[in-house]
Amino acid sequence: MKKIIFFDAKPYDREFFDAANKKHGYEIKYINNRLLADTAPLAAGYDAVCAFVNDDLSGPVADILFNKGIRVIAMRCAGYNNVDLKSVFGRIHVGRVPAYSPYAVAEHAVALILTLNRKTHKAYNRTRDSNFALGGLLGFDLHGKTAGIIGTGRIGQILAGILKGFGMRVLAFDRFPKTDWADGAGVEYVEEAELYRQSDIISLHCPLTPETEYMINAKSLSQMKDGVMLINTSRGGLIETKDLIDALKTGKIGAAGLDVYEEEDGYFFEDRSDEVLTDDVLARLFTFPNVLVTAHQAFFTKEALGNIAETTLGNLDAFFRGESMANEICYHCGKDTCPRKTTGKCF
Repeated sequence: MKKIIFFDAKPYDREFFDAANKKHGYEIKYINNRLLADTAPLAAGYDAVCAFVNDDLSGPVADILFNKGIRVIAMRCAGYNNVDLKSVFGRIHVGRVPAYSPYAVAEHAVALILTLNRKTHKAYNRTRDSNFALGGLLGFDLHGKTAGIIGTGRIGQILAGILKGFGMRVLAFDRFPKTDWADGAGVEYVEEAELYRQSDIISLHCPLTPETEYMINAKSLSQMKDGVMLINTSRGGLIETKDLIDALKTGKIGAAGLDVYEEEDGYFFEDRSDEVLTDDVLARLFTFPNVLVTAHQAFFTKEALGNIAETTLGNLDAFFRGESMANEICYHCGKDTCPRKTTGKCF
């Protein structure tokens, strides 16, 4: 029986992976601690490591895992910007879950939009105190407004469909535009600067790469409409947070809904309610009444957790059968030099 060690495991991970594992038959060890250089030696004696978005898979950690006999890492998430792909290449295979529930993330983006616009979170607190005044709760019709979606993978496409249902005009930007989909969906691809200029609401749905890191910065913010609403359910590093704060202070950004934060490691997924918040930038965000922060929960639905567990264990099934993992990643995937183009395997 193959043995898997799970790092940064929460009670909901155990619930859904234990259920899925009934038909896969792995021996699973759940560790509460995150994967770091100090905890990586715990992988000794296991056949695989299962990691999450805030685990450390840098070069030094990869070295430890490799020396402890680990040859496969199963990421139970879509993102892998925390993985040093060059360090693992040729030594450790890495799989991920590219599409656990695009509906969950798109719907959470809509929840942020509606909450910020109609201020239902404030109304909830007011009415519980018997305050039924409407002052400060004024919103606007989504119908007839323009939404800009950056990144048109499955999540971006689903969000576009939802927003079209509200009667919104939808613009999109993607380095690899899907014109057939856009034509059928009534979505218009435009250049990035044009999307900034026209959009009343901008939602980010692209991966964090060297090309997209801090794409939302002082320059791009200056190109946006005054009072624009900015939504990020993708990766925190897409936004230069200090520039966002400056734009909030001047009113350039009218509202911001953030399910991710560039320095979320150490805070998100943990209960820190009895501790002092030492991150001054995050603390500053909390002072704005037009900022809504959620704790990286966009993916958090029953359907998504079930799909994550099944796909993760399915990736490991393929690896241990000696097959190529359909969801394997490497530092040159997508390029003509990748061996997967001809052999079906990265290495």
